[in-house]
Amino acid sequence: MRVLGLETSCDETGVAIYDSERGLLADALYSQVALHAEFGGVVPELASRDHVRKLLPLVQQVMDDAGLQATDLDGVAFTEGPGLAGALMVGACAGRAMAYGWGVPAIGVHHMEGHLLAPMLEADPPAFPFVALLVSGGHTQLVRVDGIGRYTMLGESLDDAAGEAFDKAAKMLELGYPGGPQVAALADKGDTGRFTFPRPMVNRPGLDFSFSGLKTFTLNTIDACRSGGELSDRDRADIAAAFQEAVVDTLVIKCTRALKQEQLQRLVIAGGVSANTALRQRLEAKLAQIGGRVYYPSLAYCTDNGAMIAYAGCQRLLSGQHSDLEVAVRPRWPMTELSPVEVEEGRC
Repeated sequence: MRVLGLETSCDETGVAIYDSERGLLADALYSQVALHAEFGGVVPELASRDHVRKLLPLVQQVMDDAGLQATDLDGVAFTEGPGLAGALMVGACAGRAMAYGWGVPAIGVHHMEGHLLAPMLEADPPAFPFVALLVSGGHTQLVRVDGIGRYTMLGESLDDAAGEAFDKAAKMLELGYPGGPQVAALADKGDTGRFTFPRPMVNRPGLDFSFSGLKTFTLNTIDACRSGGELSDRDRADIAAAFQEAVVDTLVIKCTRALKQEQLQRLVIAGGVSANTALRQRLEAKLAQIGGRVYYPSLAYCTDNGAMIAYAGCQRLLSGQHSDLEVAVRPRWPMTELSPVEVEEGRC
């Protein structure tokens, strides 16, 4: 089965074609970072308009790259949610219209399920069951995964997600947008020992997260440094290093706790923050200590992309699921509401 995947949930337009027998045939991504940079964050109306401009040219590009015609496709998958309502509507309308016009089924895909399944695009994917850490600008979640659609929520952020905390820390440090990569790059130049930042909620039971207090602590540290004059480059680097260390420590502690609780040794990390080098290194080292293994997607598939939507949609279409003719989006959509998919044991 060949499936065209469309991702338009936020500020990146992603298109890809996935073949259930040959794997990923082609993919393309357009990022709106430059468009939103002057505003310091995503402007929903601008994001929606840019998806309208870029989506169909990207579809044609991917079709050409794969050497396919519309008659060669067996289905269309689009991101139905969660995300920005207007941006989601662009992909949903286009995807549903193309599927109807081509006489193939369409399927609305859960954005975070796409991220969760992105490591399945790699040459050595994880077998079920495993624990997944989903970390992005809008979500920080720990999920037990027993199969596609078989999800048990173990813990999630009670306020700011990890990626959102990175973005807010970047603003406080007067860095550019997007904030996560900027903070990570600056942290590499800093001294993690100068400031001691809290590790939120690690000293209480459970697997939930909270990063709003860490944001406040960062602001107070910046204000304290400014009380003695201007914030220096050294101050910024050391604060960034301490902040990143606190976030990474918190995530590693909670992941280790989740694996122990579920008696599992396989961990998947996915979402934009999974590209963070410090987080990858710490999780790899920790999992090696306990005889486990960590899996994550290639860097190209950590951020929003069409490949993960095409893959997730293909699995659901193969199981006989499809969306009806109504064009609908779900800006808020708990992943635990998804129906299970029957696949070969251990692999998708």
